[in-house]
Amino acid sequence: MAPLPSLWGKGPGDGGRGMGVNLRGFFISRIAQLVVTMFIISVVVFFILRLSGDPILVVAPDFFSQEQIDQMRKFWGFDRPLGEQYLTFVRKAITGDFGKSYLAKRPAMELIIERLGYSWLLAAASAAIGLTVAVPLGILSALKRNSLFDLIITSMSSLGTAMPSFWLGLMLIIIFSAHLRILPAYGALQPESIILPSVTLGVGMAARLSRMTRSAMLEVLNQDYVRTAHSKGLMQKTVVMRHALRNALIPIVTVFGLQLGWLLGGSVVVESVFSWPGLGRLMIDSISVRDNTVVQAGLLFFALSFILINYAIDVIYIMLDPRIKFQ
Repeated sequence: MAPLPSLWGKGPGDGGRGMGVNLRGFFISRIAQLVVTMFIISVVVFFILRLSGDPILVVAPDFFSQEQIDQMRKFWGFDRPLGEQYLTFVRKAITGDFGKSYLAKRPAMELIIERLGYSWLLAAASAAIGLTVAVPLGILSALKRNSLFDLIITSMSSLGTAMPSFWLGLMLIIIFSAHLRILPAYGALQPESIILPSVTLGVGMAARLSRMTRSAMLEVLNQDYVRTAHSKGLMQKTVVMRHALRNALIPIVTVFGLQLGWLLGGSVVVESVFSWPGLGRLMIDSISVRDNTVVQAGLLFFALSFILINYAIDVIYIMLDPRIKFQ
């Protein structure tokens, strides 16, 4: 097996020549892609939200006169042309100012930061459950291909993939909160409150990740270098962990990165089911009352998180496989 390359030292066979240039080019290209992508997303988010109607009509009390509504519209800047509104939005968003919430009368970024820690905590716990369950089961399923164990694991992974997360969450609440009364059903007032929502998200992640682990391992186990390692008398554990799993990690890491991005942005339903005070629930509440400033900030944060996770996965690729270069 070739040694893992160092990101900051010499590359294999090149004496380190060009690594600094490639590294700089890699980050410059990624930053340029980030700027372009975030610009496109900001345009889509801004104008689609404006198509949903005038939020002032939702916020304004029923007894307000048309003059008072016009004053509110002027105060929030909705009386100006859409192009001017967008430029103002971008100029302030670059500095982290997304405006104030229409209802809470507080900065939108302040509200998001308050909920951010809860969303990250839930995503980290769910990802830990998914990895802990999926990778060992996927490896064992590949090693015991076409056995009863393999059949059970693949069937369970198919079931976990098809099972709606909100349904699983409700079933867990009924069993562990309503009947057994051993775990809280909602909120985040106790440390145990994170168990049910993280298991709900972790099961879906484990199902998808275990299938990918099994497929990647099956492909690698048939390679010549694995048979050579066996012929040298190496222990099964050594062959699997040092030779097979290492070379199967690229597709596994890819799926894990996509799933992690989904956990940060796609846990909206689960947060609502368990009343978890994360960013997803804040987005649902804000959308229901058309609090556009909070919705804009939240959507852009979700997009930025997903992009940065994918860039981190690109770096991990290079650390895992010496054949991959910074481009």
